[in-house]
Amino acid sequence: MPLHWKLVIDSHDAPALADFWAAALEYEVEDPGALIDHLLAAGHIGEDKVIEYRGRRMFRGFAAIRHPDDPFDETSGIGRGRRLLFQEVPEGKSAKNRLHIDVHAGAGGVDELVARLESLGATCVHEVDQGPAGHWWVMRDPEGNEFCAA
Repeated sequence: MPLHWKLVIDSHDAPALADFWAAALEYEVEDPGALIDHLLAAGHIGEDKVIEYRGRRMFRGFAAIRHPDDPFDETSGIGRGRRLLFQEVPEGKSAKNRLHIDVHAGAGGVDELVARLESLGATCVHEVDQGPAGHWWVMRDPEGNEFCAA
C-alpha cells in the first residue's frame, strides 16, 4: 500500500514562505484554526504555541499549503493529499538544496511563468538553454531555496 507523505521545507518565516508557494503553485494555505481552537479549549496547548497571521490562527513556527483539488480533514484543515509543510528552524540556509521543486509552465510558456514567479518574490539565478528542446530557469524563492521553472 502506498504511503502518504508531505514535503517539509525548513524556513525562517513559515507563514510568509507558505504564502509565496501557495501563490506560485496555485495551492491553498491550510487553515488549522478549528483544530487550534479545539486544542486550546481542551488545554492541550497554550496560547504561546499560536500566532495570528493575516487574520488566521496558526501554529507558531509552522504553515502548510495543499492542492485545492485534494481532500482535507474538515475538522483540522489538514490536507490528505499533495501538501507542503513549512517549519521554522533557527539556522539559516548554508548550501545548495539537495532536493528542490520543479514548477512546470502552463499554456503561457516558461517566460510568462518566470515573470509571474518574479512578481511573487522569486529571483532568477541563471537560464539553462537546451537548444531545440527549449530552456528553463534556476530560481530562488524569497528565502533563497533553489527551484526550477520549466
